[in-house]
Amino acid sequence: MDRRKMLMGAAGVGALAIGGTMLLRPGQRTEALLPVGAANAQAADTAAAPEVLEMTLGNPDAPVTLIEYASFTCPHCRTFHERVMPELKANYIDPGRINYVYREVYFDRFGLWAGMVARCAGPDRYFGVVDLLYQQQPEWTQGQPADVADNLRRIGRTAGLTNEELDACLTDQAMAQAMLATYEANTAIHDIPGTPTLIINDEMHGNMSFADLSALLDEALAAAE
Repeated sequence: MDRRKMLMGAAGVGALAIGGTMLLRPGQRTEALLPVGAANAQAADTAAAPEVLEMTLGNPDAPVTLIEYASFTCPHCRTFHERVMPELKANYIDPGRINYVYREVYFDRFGLWAGMVARCAGPDRYFGVVDLLYQQQPEWTQGQPADVADNLRRIGRTAGLTNEELDACLTDQAMAQAMLATYEANTAIHDIPGTPTLIINDEMHGNMSFADLSALLDEALAAAE
């Protein structure tokens, strides 16, 4: 999804800035981004920011690393995960031919909440929740913010999380700030024009079919031999 289009449509989902390269920024009033009021949100502990884990699949020692920048609210990312990801996983990730890194992009607060729910499940269940978020994207993104939060809780429960765990994750201001800071740091390294953006061994590419991606990966693997 093109970043400018997201900027134009973000006002209804709690954008904090317009006209810049980033909608959500660390250091601002994070409680306004969370699906509960500030009175119920966990206070951020500036002395001990939580760790935001890099979410990966495949072989961390592979000669080729593929980084995907994607937003959980991006329809093009949903299409990529429906049409390209299954073959990518079967042919490159599961056999250990590449190191795959998934990096979350937050164009809006709904995408941030989705990331918080996925990370609430922990590293072992993270990608299972990612699959659910993309599969059910047309449904969970609908309605008012309270409806979206309830939809995300439902997805979290499907993944085995309790209501208490989900409430704790969705009110964690410190984690929200840390996730935004990680997003900002990542996009300072890779100035992505939109989502999905694919980085193959530090070379940036846009959205593409599996056939085109496979050709690029095979070329990178051959060059690494």
